[in-house]
Amino acid sequence: MDQARTWDAAKSGAERNEPQRYNPDEIEPRWQARWDAQPDLYAAEPATCGKPKFYCLEMLPYPSGQLHMGHVRNYAIGDALARFMRMRGYNVLHPMGWDAFGLPAENAALKNNTPPREWTLKNIAQMKAQMSRIGYSYDWAGTETTTCLPEYYRWNQWFFLKMVERGLAYRKSSKVNWCPQCATVLANEQVVAGCCWRHEEQIVEQRELEQWFLRITRYADELLDGLNEMPGWPEKVRTMQRNWIGRSEGAEVDFVVAPALGEQAGKVAIKVFTTRIDTIFGATSIQLAPEHVLVKEWAKIDPALSRAVASMIAEQKAARETGDIGNIEKHGVATGRMAINPFTGERLPIWVANYILADYGTGAIMSVPAHDERDFDFASKYGLPEKRVVAGAGEEDAPLPYIGEDAVLVDSGEWTGQSCAAAQEKMALFAQQRGFGKKTTTYRLKDWGVSRQRYWGTPIPMVYCERGHEGVEPGGVVPLPESALPVLLPEQVEITQAGGSPLAWVPEFLHTTCPVCGGPARRETDTMDTFVDSSWYFYRYADAKNPFQPFDPQTANYWFPIDQYIGGVEHAILHLIYSRFWTKVMRDMGMIRNSEPAERLFTQGMVIKDGAKMSKSKGNVVSPDDMIARYGADATRMYALFAAPPDRDLEWQEEGVAGISRFLARVYRLGTKYAETVRKATGRPEAGSETAQRLLRSLHQTIAKITEDFQARWHFNTCIAAIMILVNEITAAEPSLDRGEVSSATLAEMLRTLTLLLAPFAPFLAAELWQQMGGSRQVFAQAWPTADAELAKEHEIEIPVQVNGKLVNVIKLPAQADEAAIKAASLADERVKARLADKTIVKHLVIDKTSGKLVNLVVK
Repeated sequence: MDQARTWDAAKSGAERNEPQRYNPDEIEPRWQARWDAQPDLYAAEPATCGKPKFYCLEMLPYPSGQLHMGHVRNYAIGDALARFMRMRGYNVLHPMGWDAFGLPAENAALKNNTPPREWTLKNIAQMKAQMSRIGYSYDWAGTETTTCLPEYYRWNQWFFLKMVERGLAYRKSSKVNWCPQCATVLANEQVVAGCCWRHEEQIVEQRELEQWFLRITRYADELLDGLNEMPGWPEKVRTMQRNWIGRSEGAEVDFVVAPALGEQAGKVAIKVFTTRIDTIFGATSIQLAPEHVLVKEWAKIDPALSRAVASMIAEQKAARETGDIGNIEKHGVATGRMAINPFTGERLPIWVANYILADYGTGAIMSVPAHDERDFDFASKYGLPEKRVVAGAGEEDAPLPYIGEDAVLVDSGEWTGQSCAAAQEKMALFAQQRGFGKKTTTYRLKDWGVSRQRYWGTPIPMVYCERGHEGVEPGGVVPLPESALPVLLPEQVEITQAGGSPLAWVPEFLHTTCPVCGGPARRETDTMDTFVDSSWYFYRYADAKNPFQPFDPQTANYWFPIDQYIGGVEHAILHLIYSRFWTKVMRDMGMIRNSEPAERLFTQGMVIKDGAKMSKSKGNVVSPDDMIARYGADATRMYALFAAPPDRDLEWQEEGVAGISRFLARVYRLGTKYAETVRKATGRPEAGSETAQRLLRSLHQTIAKITEDFQARWHFNTCIAAIMILVNEITAAEPSLDRGEVSSATLAEMLRTLTLLLAPFAPFLAAELWQQMGGSRQVFAQAWPTADAELAKEHEIEIPVQVNGKLVNVIKLPAQADEAAIKAASLADERVKARLADKTIVKHLVIDKTSGKLVNLVVK
């Protein structure tokens, strides 16, 4: 039967007041075809529309080819919110796009002998069809953005050139993280417990390479301090970012190395960073990282030291691989060298220790065993002295190590007797005035390495001039002019994982001319980290078709910051910190006014199946296509919202989807049974009968609850539960409805409002019922219903009565009953009177609780 005949049959059934069978396979594709035929259906209105704006955004997906239920849950949360806010009268921007560059496409090309572009675009088409079938309200026509297309990545290149101009992009030789499986460099943020973020069991190696970096550290303080001004972000995310940025305030102090026998007195000094300069009089040794530059120099002339250092480097590497570098068994080796404490003049032995890291601080520490637990353990192992220089009041003989700072200095020269806090300031100033130290701040955060030795990414718009020219040495780097953008990624490339970037083997790409002197040059063959793409994509959404600039600043300033951003907490250190950095750079370029990308961030819980997060790598993926084929899209997405609060993990159970489908079938039966009555109803709803009063009260209580939940805690599971309760009450009242005890206007109010309440959660069913009941325009173009406080009021309330804390009975009274009436009624109750026989009332209390009133009698 074709769609027109199917609709006619359904309509004729409704006209006969006969309930119809719920068939999502017929209803949902028909409505999706109608929506697809209106490309501007979900388009945002111009800034001049006069409505308040609401930018609702879910993190864009990588186009792997198939959605799973984890995706469905994330997008269902955002879609419900976007639909609700439209019905509340907001101008809503709800975009979607594709994080389309990256290693998985390239690896799939190697595996399947398919070009990455072809593989990626095919996957995008599949996933877009899935999203449409589920009924997400995205403005595809106005916002869809694909990061692997030149119209997007040319702006990556434009931003890179702007960062070069501002000193934020630079190239240097550095020790970098190398993943053998990815065959490329990883940023520090992409190394998790010593392993690759994509390959959880692949140990990351250290290599020395020339790389491009973005100077994110220039914004370290602002990135850190800004977290205090972001109450709409989860505290967990903010804490993760604080810890990653890792600001430590302290002092740098130079310990001059005493010359060895036969060496001339020199000026070689070991720079130590310490947060406790107040304990420097207690330093009994200096400890260096195995990869410290001085250790490397000394190891060249000391074979025994060289062997010990090589062993410690191997230990550190193994510890990084298992993620427990902090729990490494601590040991070291003495170098035979001494360093001079600039505060005391004492000669301190220099050790190499396996728990000191070259990339933390300066790669050197002053060891103060009396006031640091790690130093104490090390000193105890090797018999190094311990010198107490800090003591709390009355704690002069407290066991060591003593690590308190609410104390004073002892045996510390002219600073003896001063508080730790005061001494830290004064001693840092003393060191600075005498030229052997200064107050300083260090960070765990390092500059962002963005070079990738792979093909499927944004080409870096730099060339190397082979003959050189004024200001540029032969082989020196030269930025391309903006007019040369985009630097197109060649399409016919043989992809291998040997010999660096595949682009280096494409002569027509590699060989070019210098834009300054016109001489021969070679292109940069590294491509950009894919997190560059996702650092600013949401700004492009606001002006996605702009061919002249990344986006129009006026348009961006209307939409930003994002009102609600939704995505996984696993992106806290990767995407979310990079996007905050990019936002601050664009602000300083004058492109935007906001300093943070999003006003509020919501991190949804995971979908768990068989005890693990649902993912392809775990082999526990449930396809939404299968669920839709069995139960329909509305049931599939509604289950994702109903099974658990959105911030909690959801344990997957297919029976739950089946249960939601049965519930929707009940709603459909009610709607179609009374569709003709609703279409013909006139006048205003009235609470004439007791049944009508009860139904209207339940209806307006449900409106109030769902509205409050959308605006506050987002417990969509309780929203849906409230709708279920309402449907149960309407179903229970069917005999009264059929006898005409409730007016047609009241019945119409009930069913139309029920349909509106369902619209954010089950848009297909809501659209179908709205049309069958004669509603005008699309259901989601209607105004969200408003709760009537008077109609929502309970006429009677149930009040528990306790005697000495034990429940005796529950009495019913008018909702407006005052305290005197409640007390009188409680004493008049037969069960209570029986319990009070031969007893004296000591207290008679009426207690107000948030959930209602309670009577408590204390007797003896």
